[in-house]
Amino acid sequence: MDNLQSDNISPKELLARHGKSFYWASLFLGSKLATSAAQLYKFCRFVDDLADGNHPNRQALLEDIRACLNGHKPPVDSEVEDFLALATQHNIPLAAARELLDGMLNDQTPAAFENETELLRYCYAVAGTVGIMMCRVLNCKEQRAESFAIDLGIAMQLTNIARDVLEDAHMGRRYLPASWVNLTASEITHMNTTCHEPVALAIKRMLDLAEDYYKSALLGIQLLPFRSRFSIIVALRVYRQIGVLLRHRNLCWWHGRVYVAAPKKALLSLRSIVDLRPIKVPAHNKQLHRHLKGLSGVASS
Repeated sequence: MDNLQSDNISPKELLARHGKSFYWASLFLGSKLATSAAQLYKFCRFVDDLADGNHPNRQALLEDIRACLNGHKPPVDSEVEDFLALATQHNIPLAAARELLDGMLNDQTPAAFENETELLRYCYAVAGTVGIMMCRVLNCKEQRAESFAIDLGIAMQLTNIARDVLEDAHMGRRYLPASWVNLTASEITHMNTTCHEPVALAIKRMLDLAEDYYKSALLGIQLLPFRSRFSIIVALRVYRQIGVLLRHRNLCWWHGRVYVAAPKKALLSLRSIVDLRPIKVPAHNKQLHRHLKGLSGVASS
């Protein structure tokens, strides 16, 4: 397979270039953990770029990667080979990586979710699974932390969807469930005044749902090794701020993406210190995973 990422760019450089919020948070991890986290990001970015790119054989290539993760084929690219080495080093469950690939494969047909269940199962596949894998990268020994890590991944993906409604619609994708807004991707891209409010209301609902998952994730961060907690709190606070900014501009989704500026990231990081205070972690709210039944990573949630 032709490399979709340059072999000359290091995982940390890739993270700094394309995952600025995550790179900022990784600065608080320490060199060794930050390197492993960046390696995981590089693999996830690789398959995401492939899924969203213009490669004529992208579906077959994604299926080849999945076969590699199943052990049915040797690694087809250096990114896959590096990820398998990382998985061995940190005992990352390959089932989570396979479900990530399943989510990317599902994205090969234009998304048009009917309901909240389809939305949340997709968010689990493409982001909740990454939470599971990050738990292992951070050397977390608390099994129940994975349920909260899934919640953080889901919250971030819901935020992504809320931020990227117009961009996704131009790609023929409508992740907002039809039960929330009865518009096609094409109708959304035309941006006539009659669709502004219905889409804005659906985005508000998306951000409200994300809040439920952010609140749960914040509780579970206490289960991480102390060295990792602050970095993940910062990542949560900075990413959540995207939704806050969307609300501050009155959910004007047709104006394009919002970004968290560096000074605001610094301020949020300072405020995150308060979240380090020890608390007793409650049992995970199983209602948050009621739509995820049957998925391998949430079987015991």
